[in-house]
Amino acid sequence: MFDKLEDLLIRYEELMSELAEPNVSEDADRFKRLMKEQSDLAPIVEAYNEYKKSRQDIDDSLEMLDAESDEEMREMLKDELASAKDKAAKLEEKLRILLLPKDPNDDKNVIVEIRAGAGGDEAALFAAEIYRMYVHYAENRGWRVETIEADETGIGGMKSVTFMITGQGAYSVMKYESGVHRVQRVPETESGGRIHTSTISVAVMPEAEEVDVVIDEKDIRIDVMRASGNGGQCVNTTDSAVRLTHYPTGIVIYSQTEKSQLQNKAKAFALLRAKLYDIEQQKAHDAEAELRKSQIGTGDRSEKIRTYNFPQGRVTDHRIGLTLYKLDKVMNGDIQEIIDSCIAADQAAKLLKME
Repeated sequence: MFDKLEDLLIRYEELMSELAEPNVSEDADRFKRLMKEQSDLAPIVEAYNEYKKSRQDIDDSLEMLDAESDEEMREMLKDELASAKDKAAKLEEKLRILLLPKDPNDDKNVIVEIRAGAGGDEAALFAAEIYRMYVHYAENRGWRVETIEADETGIGGMKSVTFMITGQGAYSVMKYESGVHRVQRVPETESGGRIHTSTISVAVMPEAEEVDVVIDEKDIRIDVMRASGNGGQCVNTTDSAVRLTHYPTGIVIYSQTEKSQLQNKAKAFALLRAKLYDIEQQKAHDAEAELRKSQIGTGDRSEKIRTYNFPQGRVTDHRIGLTLYKLDKVMNGDIQEIIDSCIAADQAAKLLKME
């Protein structure tokens, strides 16, 4: 590990020299590539420099202990030595995590697809609530949310909704939300006061660039039509809605959230690319069964990952055994503690696999 860290330190110094060159910004692609690499290496280099300082502090304390005869001074030096050893151990663990292989999709934006499952109207209402939960979470992080398609019910629910979250590292945290989410509560339509269980599914897909997925024009049929449902002025008067049909997979995408046909077409193609890229990702996961087992929530979409129990005000993430009694805050977008716990469990599983 330390040989690799020394190599990274040398590479970081080379990058800083290249970025200091007077004409570096004239080549935009090169400049962007250098900045990205420098940004990726900076946390590792910073932690490694701190680690080396801690190791030096340990050596200094040991040397002074050997030379010191005053008992009071020796006790003070022993405390400093223990503190330096503790810091070095924590930094070593941090470096192991920083050196874990990075998911190449982590920096990408995401497309999230929520679908109501078992439970009829109650499932659709819960799907709408989970959608709003993610919107609040994204907005609190300063990310942008754009709806691509939504199939709303008349009572405020959503049979399905697909939206894009644009923000640095969105996939690195949102990927842990993929799976089946279960709600337990008394529906407003239930006169007997019985607790019902309903489910929704969440699929989180990294946004795919055109270079990631090549779509052959002859594999696509594009239909344009007038948008339906609520949408304000102009929505039903122009052929702005777009439907894409991808023949090889049978995937059908419908987009009508924008007034412009071009904008709806762009959103539809973005969703199609993400779905096709996701299919390839799923195939890769299936081919690497052991890897998939070691990851938290980035493999099996049919896995029940979380239960939201309203009568008890609790949320339980079944993958990591975490239960929180702050359901109101969670439904308002406060899901960072859950995501952080999933990330920590994922990292621990990967570290164990590397040992």
